[in-house]
Amino acid sequence: MVEEGKKIILFDGVCNLCNRSVQFVIRRDKKDLFRFAALQSEAGERLVRERGIDTSKVDSIILIEPGVAYYVKSEAALRIARSLSGIWPILGIFLWLPGKLRDVFYDLIARNRYRIFGKQDACMVPSPELRKKFL
Repeated sequence: MVEEGKKIILFDGVCNLCNRSVQFVIRRDKKDLFRFAALQSEAGERLVRERGIDTSKVDSIILIEPGVAYYVKSEAALRIARSLSGIWPILGIFLWLPGKLRDVFYDLIARNRYRIFGKQDACMVPSPELRKKFL
């Protein structure tokens, strides 16, 4: 399904913040490490189901390292940041904080993301040149 060595980012395909975040990652993914799927897509639903992830508790971002592990919430976001080009890997230092503390801030934004950033009626459609990055 996904090439070896690639990591999968599952995201809320109708969330404007999530879609902007995916575009942010794509621009800074100089090593071409990431592949993407909306949680609402067939691939996203299958990946979540295979891992037994409860999307009523985690519905905004999930990082899957096939054959290794999956990460949710702030853990996912910070692990993604560590793999980007530029200054973004420095955010990995926050992984030293307890997950429950990090997730308080993450959950606050996630709960209010539609109200603050808006919502789309449908998942974004990637351009032809980006389509290879989507499952």
